[in-house]
Amino acid sequence: MMQLIVNADDFGLTEEVSRGIIDAHLRGIVTSATIMANGAAFNTAVSIRRRAPGLGIGVHLNLAAGQPVASARNIPSLVDSNGRLHWSPGSLLRALVARKVDLGEIETELRAQIAKVSGAGIRPTHLDGHKHMHLLPGVSQIVIRLAREFSIPAIRCPRETAPNLASLLIGRSFRTAAIKQYLVGRAVSTFARRFAKELAKEGLLFPANFCGLSQTGFLHVRRVLDILGCLPEGVSELMCHPGYLDGDLVRSGTRLLGQREVEIRALTAPTVKRLVADRGIELISYEQLGMNPVRAQAIRKLETRRYVA
Repeated sequence: MMQLIVNADDFGLTEEVSRGIIDAHLRGIVTSATIMANGAAFNTAVSIRRRAPGLGIGVHLNLAAGQPVASARNIPSLVDSNGRLHWSPGSLLRALVARKVDLGEIETELRAQIAKVSGAGIRPTHLDGHKHMHLLPGVSQIVIRLAREFSIPAIRCPRETAPNLASLLIGRSFRTAAIKQYLVGRAVSTFARRFAKELAKEGLLFPANFCGLSQTGFLHVRRVLDILGCLPEGVSELMCHPGYLDGDLVRSGTRLLGQREVEIRALTAPTVKRLVADRGIELISYEQLGMNPVRAQAIRKLETRRYVA
């Protein structure tokens, strides 16, 4: 059996990103999203999520950008002079090694983010990290501890089997960017392999297979069809970043701009939905991960979505 979680990151980043995620769920194959507690459109995301009761919602833990949820006074090693989160994965890793960042402050901020989502009436299905920073040494142990504290059963483990690099470069005008993303994928997967052992030891759930990491920024229809056509048996997660482009997104500082609309078209394409049906791929959310099959089937029957080719 092939089961697939299609998770849209950055829910709540902007209103138009949030609207795009909902559309990719209602009209396409997206089954899950992770919400940014410190996103500028957090309240909008919480509100419009009511249109999509079948969409699983996790927490997109964020140490990289935006105003913190905790008071900046309580997390001075995490914020810049303007009181904003600002770390990149590389700079945070170096700061952790040099002990320039307080792990207790990281725990304070991440706990506040999860508590904000829970306080909005959302029961998180899982945790993941913006820019995969939940994998970093020290941070990963905090995330596991918080998952236990908030009774969250699953955490993303982006352990991607390396795709063929040559296939990723076919027809690409941005070959340097594609190669760079491929190398990012290999580095993240290295951290994820260690993380998988930690999760298994703690009895936390994660899909056995992960995809979409090397294709971040390049996830068009052909690439989604390639991924679905090679999907292995078992449970997989496809990471994606759908959304609509507007001024708020440009000002947010994200590198994924017009690409988000390309992803909406890919995730809602009739050819993609037909391939899902033809291959017998069962679309699930993190909520069904590890669940008794009878209960999982009952939950899916409650969903209002219909996949029409």
